[in-house]
Amino acid sequence: MTSRPLAAAVLGLWGLGTLVACGASPEAGGGPEDLDAGGRAPTRTANTPQADARTTPQADSEATAPADGRAGADGATRNASQAKPLAGKVVVIDPGHNGGNWRHSREINRQVDVLTKLKACDTTGTSTDDGYTEAAFTWDVSKRLAKRLRKMGAVVKLTRADNTSWGPCITERAAIGNRAGADAAISVHADGAPPSGRGFHIIVPKKINGPVDPVVGDSVRLGRTIRDAFRRGTGLPYSNYLGRNALVARSDLGGLNLSKVPKIFLECGNMRNARDAADFKDGRFRQRIADSLARGLRDYLLH
Repeated sequence: MTSRPLAAAVLGLWGLGTLVACGASPEAGGGPEDLDAGGRAPTRTANTPQADARTTPQADSEATAPADGRAGADGATRNASQAKPLAGKVVVIDPGHNGGNWRHSREINRQVDVLTKLKACDTTGTSTDDGYTEAAFTWDVSKRLAKRLRKMGAVVKLTRADNTSWGPCITERAAIGNRAGADAAISVHADGAPPSGRGFHIIVPKKINGPVDPVVGDSVRLGRTIRDAFRRGTGLPYSNYLGRNALVARSDLGGLNLSKVPKIFLECGNMRNARDAADFKDGRFRQRIADSLARGLRDYLLH
């Protein structure tokens, strides 16, 4: 995600010791335990760290046949709605960064207006200590998630078409969701925090007197729903270094500030942490992530 200057990021990605952190921000520290419709935190006690038990993902209800077994037009309609529960829904998936960003320093360092500040068009992202990049991770998870959602009947749009190009800018990533009229949008990332940090967190928008204001409440609800599904499906713990109960509200991210549709950023974990990194490099675990996110999106869109 957002990071230190590109030159340092490129060196890190090529093994010279410096990596781009994905979610570090002075505003993000000590995020709320829970959030109201304005992205504000009520006065509540901090959460108790959760156990790191791996849980078995729950069976998907969309494939379940009607209990009464009735045939005919009503039964066929019921079966179709259960097989394609997200028919008519539009989801935009934003795989963080891009595999070719490091080759385009001038383009991605161009400053863009995110309403609360000027920021770089994009960054290179981070990587594990042995070089598995955030861009590759987010691209793989996003493709798996898109496939899962399409099987459930959703119209799915991704903000980039491959992992070899550069960009698009964070402003365009938001615009893609707006043009699609998305019912929900999710930006998939992984953090580059100190190695002692572990676990996932969800970034939700704040009201900024901008286009995101009308959808802050729905975005917070989306964040809570994805958080719960992600925790159940992956067994990963809440972040132990940022946020509270895995929720953080920020007003410095262009992908959120400029969104007119409900949208969140998911930091799936910390790529610099050995345990999180081992999970992320496992294709089976990346499928668990995608399945968990699909269930969370389904829960949000159908309730």
